[in-house]
This record gives sequence, C-alpha cells and structure tokens, in this order.
Amino acid sequence: MKNDGHLIKAVDSGSLAEAAGIKPGDKLLSINGHLLEDIFDYEYYMDSPSLTLLVEQEGGSQREIPLNHDYQNLGLTFENGLMSDYKSCSNQCIFCFIDQMPPGMRETLYFKDDDSRLSFLQGNYVTLTNMKDHDLQRIIDFKLSPINISVHTTNPELRCKMLHNRFAGESLKKIDVLYKAETPMNGQIVLCRGINDGAELDRTIGDLAKYLPYMESVSVVPVGLSKFRDGLYPLEPFDKESAIAALEIIEKWQERLYASHGTHFIHASDEFYILAERKLPETERYDGFPQLENGVGMLRLLDDEVDQALAYIAEEFEGEAEPEKISIATGLLAAPYVTAQAEKIMAQYPEIKIQVFPIRNEFFGEMITVAGLITGQDIKKQLSGKALGDRLLLPICMFRSGEEVFLDDVTRQDVQNALQVPVDIVKSSGQDLVAAVLGLDESWFEDEEEDGWILEDYQGYELKEI
Repeated sequence: MKNDGHLIKAVDSGSLAEAAGIKPGDKLLSINGHLLEDIFDYEYYMDSPSLTLLVEQEGGSQREIPLNHDYQNLGLTFENGLMSDYKSCSNQCIFCFIDQMPPGMRETLYFKDDDSRLSFLQGNYVTLTNMKDHDLQRIIDFKLSPINISVHTTNPELRCKMLHNRFAGESLKKIDVLYKAETPMNGQIVLCRGINDGAELDRTIGDLAKYLPYMESVSVVPVGLSKFRDGLYPLEPFDKESAIAALEIIEKWQERLYASHGTHFIHASDEFYILAERKLPETERYDGFPQLENGVGMLRLLDDEVDQALAYIAEEFEGEAEPEKISIATGLLAAPYVTAQAEKIMAQYPEIKIQVFPIRNEFFGEMITVAGLITGQDIKKQLSGKALGDRLLLPICMFRSGEEVFLDDVTRQDVQNALQVPVDIVKSSGQDLVAAVLGLDESWFEDEEEDGWILEDYQGYELKEI
C-alpha cells in the first residue's frame, strides 16, 4: 500500500495531539508501524494504551511521536472523513433514484455511493458488486457490523438485469462468506412491480431466511418514481391490488418465521400498508424497529411515542398549555397519521389548535409522497397565503443532515421570510413532536430516554448525501 499519509484538517484545542505538537497541515503516516488504509485502520490501531505515531510535517520532515493516550481521543480531524476516497457505484440499477434527479442541483446529490464503510458509519445499503475479497476480509477481521445489503432479488440472472451489472449475481456469494463469519447483516428489497415481486419476492425471502440469525432483518420498499424518467427503464407504480399481493407474501413469511425463529424478519414499508388501505401492524410485529430508515414502522412508532409522551406529560405538566395556533407541513404519505397525532394532542390540550398541511411533491412528481423529499420551493408555493398561525413546524427529515437546507438549497430562513411565520424544525420522534407543539424543552424527556422507551431518532435526508 502506498503511504501518502492522511492530511490533518484540524487539531482540537487542549487535545493530546495539540500537546504533542501536531498541527493542521501535517500528515499521519502510520500508527505503531502500521500503514493506514482508512478510518477503520485508524480506529483499530488506536485501540492500544500506547502509540507511536509517524507524522510528516508540512515541510516534509518526519518524526515519531510516542503517546500514552489511555484510549483517549487524540483530537484529530482529517481532511477526508473516511481517510480515503469514497467508492462510487458501478451499477446502473433500473430503479435508481439518483438517475431520476433533475439537472442543476448540487453536485453531492448526484454521487452514487456503494461503499461498505458507509454502511457502518451512516447506515447506507451496499450491493456488494464492487467489494473485493480484501474489503470483505477487513469487515470480518475488524468485526464491523451490521453490514446493510441491497439484495433486491436472490435470482442471479434477475439481479444482473435489475442492477445492469453482469457481476451482480455472482456477488450474492459474498453473503455466504459473511454468514459463515457470523457477521450481522440487514437486507433491503426495492420492489419493482412485475419484475421482482410475486414469485420472485417469495423466492428471495425464502433464500434470505436461510441466513438467520445473522441476517437480522429485511425490508421491502416500493420503487420510488419521480417525473424525471425520460429514457429510463419503464416501471409501473404499485396500486392497491399489487400492494395487497406483496403484503400477503410478506405476512405469510412473517407468520412462518416467527413460529420457527421467534422473529418476523421480513418487513414491509409503511407505504405498502397505505397503498393497500390496511391498518399498520401492531408494534410487536416490527421486532424492535430495525428498519426505520427504510420507512418501516415509522408511523407505528410515531403513534406509540406520542401516546407515551402525552401520558408522561399529563403526570408531570401542571396547568394548561399556552393558547397557540400551530401549522405542520409534511408529505402526503404521513399527513393522515400526523393529523391523527395532532388530534390526540388537541384533545388533551384544547387551548392549542393544530392544522396539518399535506404538501404535494410538484418538484419530483406527485408519485413521491415521503416528507424527506419535499423541497423548500414546494412548501413556499403551497403554503403562501395560508393562515399558518403562530408557528410552522417542519420535520427534520426535510433538511440536509446537520444543516437547515432543503434538497433544492432553499433554507429554513428563506421559507420563514417567504411565509412570514416562525419555522421550527422538529426531530422525528413522537416525544419531539409533542414537545415542539407544547413549547417544551427537550430535557423534559431526558429521564424517560434513559429508561429506554425512546428509540434513536432518524434524522437527515431520505436521499443520503456524501
């Protein structure tokens, strides 16, 4: 491995690295004589009470730095978060949402990643098609888990067709390697009507169930179809009948696998139940909600958490809430369910009036109904002139992770200025919604979070960026 070193972008004030004389612009070459391929090597070799760092200073001179760090963070930030280039996707999947993006958006939104390291760091799903034996062995050696795998189908020929990659079928054998190494995994199936549904879905679930218990869960999500599909593979949206057919296969396997393994294993996204006009499954059927980021159980969990939050506040909160008129904007998919939660809050606190505004996705097309792909321009256009009351609440999934920017680069401040109403960003959980409506500080729920009844929030775009 060539040793060009890893450029240090920043050094924390008061850190061990600063005390050792390491400066921004220096390069870290090795730890205890080991060259560093990426962030996982760094973290692995840092797991030692004593270190010897080889550092190249800006002028090119090198020096060894012995440290007794007692497992402390050195305080280094590298120019590249992975300490190596991101691996891009070599597939041309027939359902790829990035291929359905309009021109003129920021560059990061067009990058297709297929990097196993991001599977652990960000929860991204990977196809395994560009994973070499070396990468696979590092996952096993470093005990990195879980690895999230975009399976889609276990039919090798069909997978080659869906991913438009002649190696896509062969790469399924990497699941066998991970299974033998007892590596925890999760799976994902993007279901395309008339392609990998029906008998093919039945086959795929049966094949993946053989990897239990190390394949811990598998989600089934309907293909997302934007209006920007000129020249792309012809795909049809799911309707009520086809959604019901998919659910019948999934629920048959849930019943069978729960009886044999004590887990439901295969989970349909909320959208399938809405399309099929069926009630959401009971909480217990979600097996602890392992697939929230794929839209599996988010609406059921929201319902549970709002109930828990209202019950808790009823015991702790004295007096009436401040009278206020509040608006909430969300996607068409979640709007009826958010409305139901708003009605619960108003029933307990009638002095608060809440109106929920479903936002049509005119930017990507009306077949895109999730809140995480709503743009700022659609919110401004559709809420302009509306009586929005004292505040407008927007879910955090509409915004770029860690920023107040929508997919179309409109900012929260832009929306606030256009609509002339204060805009509050609400985290994804039910207790966050209740707290935001009642104007309570997040610390209200700290004790309950420690008791474990609140699950980790899902935040950031549904369309992940590098």
